[in-house]
Amino acid sequence: MSLETRIAAARGETHADLVLRGADVLCTVTGARIAGDVAICEGVIVGIGAEYDAREVIELPGQTLVPGFIDTHLHIESSLVTPFEFDRCVAPRGVTTAICDPHEIANVAGLDGIRYFLEAATRTVMDIRVNLSSCVPSTHMETAGAALDAAALQTLADHPQVIGLAEFMNFPGVIHRDPGCMEKLHAFAGRHIDGHAPLLSGRDLNAYVTAGIRTEHESTSAQEAREKLQKGLRCLIREGSVSKDMVALAPLLTPVTAPYMCLCTDDRNPLDIAEHGHLDHMIRSLIALGCDPLAVYRAASLSAAEAFGLKDRGQIAPGKRADIVALPDLAQCRASLVLCAGQVVSEDAFAARETIAPVARNSVQAPRVGPEDFRCAGDAPETPVIGIMEGKILTEHLREAIAPQEGDKRPDPARDLARVAVIERHGRNGNIATGFVRGFGLQRGAIAATVAHDHHNIVAVGTDYADLACAANRLSEIEGGFVVAHEGKILAELPLPVAGLMSLDSYEEVHAQLTALRAAAISLGVTLEEPFLQLAFIALPVIPHLKITDRGMVDVHQFRLI
Repeated sequence: MSLETRIAAARGETHADLVLRGADVLCTVTGARIAGDVAICEGVIVGIGAEYDAREVIELPGQTLVPGFIDTHLHIESSLVTPFEFDRCVAPRGVTTAICDPHEIANVAGLDGIRYFLEAATRTVMDIRVNLSSCVPSTHMETAGAALDAAALQTLADHPQVIGLAEFMNFPGVIHRDPGCMEKLHAFAGRHIDGHAPLLSGRDLNAYVTAGIRTEHESTSAQEAREKLQKGLRCLIREGSVSKDMVALAPLLTPVTAPYMCLCTDDRNPLDIAEHGHLDHMIRSLIALGCDPLAVYRAASLSAAEAFGLKDRGQIAPGKRADIVALPDLAQCRASLVLCAGQVVSEDAFAARETIAPVARNSVQAPRVGPEDFRCAGDAPETPVIGIMEGKILTEHLREAIAPQEGDKRPDPARDLARVAVIERHGRNGNIATGFVRGFGLQRGAIAATVAHDHHNIVAVGTDYADLACAANRLSEIEGGFVVAHEGKILAELPLPVAGLMSLDSYEEVHAQLTALRAAAISLGVTLEEPFLQLAFIALPVIPHLKITDRGMVDVHQFRLI
């Protein structure tokens, strides 16, 4: 469409392609409710607040139009489906832009994994933008399937779907000026660099921000987020399947702060999306918590667009991309119509997409294990224990007296002390590390997964060594995924053959399999609402305080293996 044609349509001299009629527009700048038609030509809004003629008219009497929602930080892999199924899953809920970091698949398949996401992003109905994965691997204390340096990332930097550099998780590497970290920061200087700095404050936070990092999603308290806002970081309120920070940060979201706050899900699976929602769930929940509706919708759209340099969206206004959500009720945030770049989101739109073949099949190359591999040696009774905090990816660094028996410290279900093990699965070294975890409530059997941030080795928790071996070995047979085992039998499983992270099934089928997995885990005594994603995060050595990788237990505060 030429500029001249757009101007003519805006003046009403020619027909628009599409008109939305009968609804008010919520202005995310002034808060006004604007009556009149919304005219669209070739995916671009050309007029609001007036009467227009068009080739197609959609009547939306009594409804409110808001800009499409922007998820400012997420890992699509954590939805457990391909980008194409993620598109089907969340676009009908009003999410028209997703800014993803494909570092899960990058840690398994390197640049091939990122290229897969970039290719998929050019074919989806919603607009998927990519921040290039900055921490592959996340630290030196784990074995990943790939390693990406600054030179490798720069080969993809100019792809049209790329925004900048994804969450810089190795914050100790930044503040202590690790050469590899500095190389990446220099390479992307002046572009968007996303942050990841849990509990960082004071001079160390100053040092982190001065490195050119602009956004951050790890705040778990209003106090932490306030300091980050005051030091120039835009704070992303996160509500994932495990990390649930929305309630804690809601008091900070006001009309004053909203221009500098955004919404994100980080890691959210089809179980939560089906039962609660995605960004739509966050929006109605924040409003129910007492947040100003304008502040919430601004954070979900305009603030997000401006934070990440997407100047063509975030407001229903002439010249903006026609990403629009029609809502019968602002407080309820349940979309009756969604447009992505002027295209109605529908099953017909999804069916018309060109898809591409998945990558990273047969990626699980783990050693076959037996019960003896899950022993935990040690002479002294005092033992470090990972303490699960439900609803958070932070963990406690606990210490418990566990007396060795014949050279092995055994699980103790009565004290909620389960064995945790990480098995290297990329075919690099076959490492196996064991330790203890408290908080799953597991009384028998085992659960295991190849979703283990960010190295994605096999992580397993159980009370019985034979069941741990049964679960871990089954993961190799199904190309990765989630497994529940008891008395030598597999009670439930979800195969994830794409890099051991994503299913080839529809999100509806994945939801059904996750429901069965959850029931199986509960039958073993598990008390956590989201045991499998909680399982994944006990292996992430950049989140305080105690974690485990294939190389052993990690004291994150001291940033060393113990």
